[in-house]
Amino acid sequence: MRVLVVDDDPDIAEAVTAVVSVKWPDAEIIEAADGHAAIEHVHRKHLDIIVLDVGLPDMSGFDVMRTIRESSEVPIVMLTARDGHMDKVEGLEFGADDYITKPFAPMELLARLSAVLRRTQRVTYISEQETFEEEGLRFDFAAHEVTYGSEKVPLTPLEYKLLAQLVQGYPHVVSHENLLRSVWGPTYVGESDYLKVHVQRIRSKFGTVAPGFDPIANERGVGYRLNLVHER
Repeated sequence: MRVLVVDDDPDIAEAVTAVVSVKWPDAEIIEAADGHAAIEHVHRKHLDIIVLDVGLPDMSGFDVMRTIRESSEVPIVMLTARDGHMDKVEGLEFGADDYITKPFAPMELLARLSAVLRRTQRVTYISEQETFEEEGLRFDFAAHEVTYGSEKVPLTPLEYKLLAQLVQGYPHVVSHENLLRSVWGPTYVGESDYLKVHVQRIRSKFGTVAPGFDPIANERGVGYRLNLVHER
């Protein structure tokens, strides 16, 4: 496993490195003290996960993540001293897989990194289900591929897993709690921001390939369900 740690504070970088080394002793850990160095590493090397600080000396960690997301879906955990609600939402909207504030407990960071790696792996436990195909939407569980009409929808592994829960639950509503528990894990049940942001990202991607089609209906206060109505 190859991990990139991006932080200009040597003590924080050392702490993250120590946590990763304990859990994954064979991991290759690469450190970068600024955003430009981080982006260069992403372009030059295959990475399994990035721990990215928001406050970097040359550019915002949000800008670094936005640049990375133009070419890579590598898992990113934001690490920052900020704890405001909007900072968290902004990080998730830009493509962060998780968000942790400093100071952090080593076990908390370890749990977050482990959870992100589990979530972003290819979904295998539902791969034997039959392909779902209705009203133009095709969800191929075996190929891990989603298409609408003839257009492939470029979902991340996490987005795929979230939509898979709604496909499996169709035509019923899947509660917020069950979605968070199934996709993110039991410790994320109260993290509604994670769910809202990723639902919006899925909607946006479908909107690009199929204008007028919103695959997810919101049942306010309850949960979400798969929506197959295309408004023309």
